[in-house]
Parts: sequence; structure tokens; C-alpha cells
Amino acid sequence: MTDLVIRPLVAGEENLFDSMPDPLPQLRQVAYADGIAGGGYRPENTWVALRAGRVVGRAAWLLPPGAVGAPWLDRFDLDAEPEVGAELLRAAHEALGGPGLYYAALPAHWRRRPEVLAVVRAPMDAARLAGLVERGERLRCSWTGTPLPASSGRYDFRAPVDVAEVKALVARVAEPDVLTGVENARAVGGVDLATDPLAWLGENTEEWRVVVDAGKPVGLAGTAGDACFPLIAYLGLLDEAARPELLDEAVRVLSAGGAREVIADVDAHRVAVLAELERTGFRQLRSRIVFAPPNSQE
Repeated sequence: MTDLVIRPLVAGEENLFDSMPDPLPQLRQVAYADGIAGGGYRPENTWVALRAGRVVGRAAWLLPPGAVGAPWLDRFDLDAEPEVGAELLRAAHEALGGPGLYYAALPAHWRRRPEVLAVVRAPMDAARLAGLVERGERLRCSWTGTPLPASSGRYDFRAPVDVAEVKALVARVAEPDVLTGVENARAVGGVDLATDPLAWLGENTEEWRVVVDAGKPVGLAGTAGDACFPLIAYLGLLDEAARPELLDEAVRVLSAGGAREVIADVDAHRVAVLAELERTGFRQLRSRIVFAPPNSQE
């Protein structure tokens, strides 16, 4: 690797990042130029590996304006052996104050797609060689107008009485089914979406729904129709039997507000939740593997 040059970009070199062909064009990702224009990407937080003047590795750390956390590795592409990628990451980590989180975005069902595996193995191996540890996988799913199942009539739905009711019910949910944008909430706002969703979503609860069984609340869902895209931000249950109809109701709320697409994120190990999302008409858009330093609490 004696001919290898690893360095950050400098202002005016933004086109160098895009000189490397996108290896996964099927992924929905913010274009690098748009990220630069919006202030989330910065040249000094973008590193490249060049071999004979050609970009063979690139890594862009993201930190939106006003964020309270540290930058996270958002784009990492490699057209070289994993050792090159690991060297790039180590150099950047040293300059950026140490390793941080890496959210590796992958196409849906990536493990079953040989052409995708051929692209993603090298950067993921490089992350491991650089000392990052895989900490889990989250799936992003999308509903795009599929007719919803008919209600059984067993449950009633209502808006929360007040903010206090939302907080009280959230406190009783051990593990929410759906948390969309949990990474951004933590990194940008310093908020744990699982335990304090209103701190991220705001205290207007008009788009929240409480599911009621025989007069007793058994779950709640928080939707956001005016976010970057309509989404189910939070869905938590006290009775798992209510999951199918609470999901349906959350989509109805957004659809009635004009949403043509609804986004929901779920941990990959939550098989039952994923099955209900698919029954409701959601389809997987992408996967995101979380890599973190060994001593991280992520």
C-alpha cells in the first residue's frame, strides 16, 4: 500500500467524493452534494483513500447543524481490500477524536443478494478491522397505499387525554415495537426515542393514538405526518394482541392526512413485529447495521 494516499477533503474538492461510482445506486441516500449544501457533511469530516490518483475508498461522517452529539459515519464505500478501508478509518478516527458509530446502509434482503454481498463485504470487514463491533440491525419498511385489513371491532382508538397519559403509557412499555429515526433522535437531539418520544416529536399529541380494550389502554402509537416523510415514530404495546390493529390505525391516521407513503423502522430480531408490518402492507426498503466502538453503550 505504498502508493496509497489517505487524507480528508479540503473545501472545493467536493466533486472528488462523487468521482467514485456509487456501488449501491438502489439505496435511497442523501446525495453528497446535498449533504454539503445542508451542512451535515463537511469536507474536513470526509476522508478518501486514493491509489494512483483514483478514489478507492471514501468515508463521510454526518453531523446535522444544531446536533448535540458527535458525527457518525454515514457513507463508507470501498473499491479495494478491507485493509485499505481499515487504514482509512483509523486515520480518520485519530483526526476526529476517536472511533464513533457507523450506520452501514444496505439494500433490503441483502444477505440473499450475491451482487450486494460482493459490494458490502469489504467495507464491513474494514470496519471490524478498525475495531468497530456489530451491535444490531434495523430494517426500514414502507407502506405505499396497500388496502388495510378490516378492523375486528374489538378495540377502540382515541387521542391521548394529555401529555401526561402518553408519558405514563410509554413508561410501562418494556420494548417498543416501532422506533423510526431512533438514531437521529439520539445523535441530533440527545433523546432516547424509546423512553422519551415527546422530547423528539414535540408535545402536540393530535397524531397519537391510544388503543383501548374494554376501557383499558393497551398500547399507543405516535405518528408524524409533517416530518421529513410521514412515519410511525413510536409504537408500543401493553398487550401484543393489539399489535395488528394499532398498526392499521397508525397508517389510517397518516393516510387520512394525505400520506401516500408511511415509513416504519423495526429491529431485525423482532420477527413478529416485522410479520405484522408486512401483513399491513409494508415492504422492506433497506437495512442498517450498527457498528460501534467496543466500549460504546449503543
